[in-house]
Amino acid sequence: MCCASVLNAQDRPQAEDPEAKWGKTIQQFEDWDRKNSYPSDAVLFVGSSSIRLWPTRESFDGFGVINRGFGGSQISEVNYFAERIVLRYAPKVIVFYAGDNDVAAGKSSNRVFDDYQKFVRLVHTKLQKTKIVFIAIKPSGRRWSLWPAMAQANKMIEDFSGTDDRLIYFDSATPLLADDGKPDAKLFLKDNLHLNADGYRIWTRLLRPIIEEAIKPDTKRQ
Repeated sequence: MCCASVLNAQDRPQAEDPEAKWGKTIQQFEDWDRKNSYPSDAVLFVGSSSIRLWPTRESFDGFGVINRGFGGSQISEVNYFAERIVLRYAPKVIVFYAGDNDVAAGKSSNRVFDDYQKFVRLVHTKLQKTKIVFIAIKPSGRRWSLWPAMAQANKMIEDFSGTDDRLIYFDSATPLLADDGKPDAKLFLKDNLHLNADGYRIWTRLLRPIIEEAIKPDTKRQ
């Protein structure tokens, strides 16, 4: 997790034009794709720094994993680049984490929910069978004052996920709380914002069976 200790300016939410802010990063993904092959029917991890810093290939060995996390990103920015970093791979399962930076940038829980609904529409318009796992916005010491809004967004997305069997809500937040109901500092880096290796181990252990279930053939659909 050496990369986890070095967090650059991209990990801080900023209000900028997506192309100006992320164009080079997205181009790097595309350059890599031109030089390398990527798995079909992949499990695509996409979102902000909680995805970028996660060693997903090692953590989810046995799956065809693609990681397209770009730290500091918001849901609207994932939507903006969806054609280039999501849809082009036609993944079987998408594991999505974003919303943390959105609330920190002043967006309401309703806006977070609306932007996530837009992401779902973008995906299912072209990839009708793709499952989407939403990783709940995590609590953290640094952003604890924002937790009520984050928790409200989580609840709306959890309820929304219950309306479609292609949508899955992963409660990643509760396992990060200590006995006093606040974020467990032992699971975070010194910045009190990003998970450390122990935090990611918890997420990986809980998420693996969810992915295993999601990639099974769906006998409910023709």
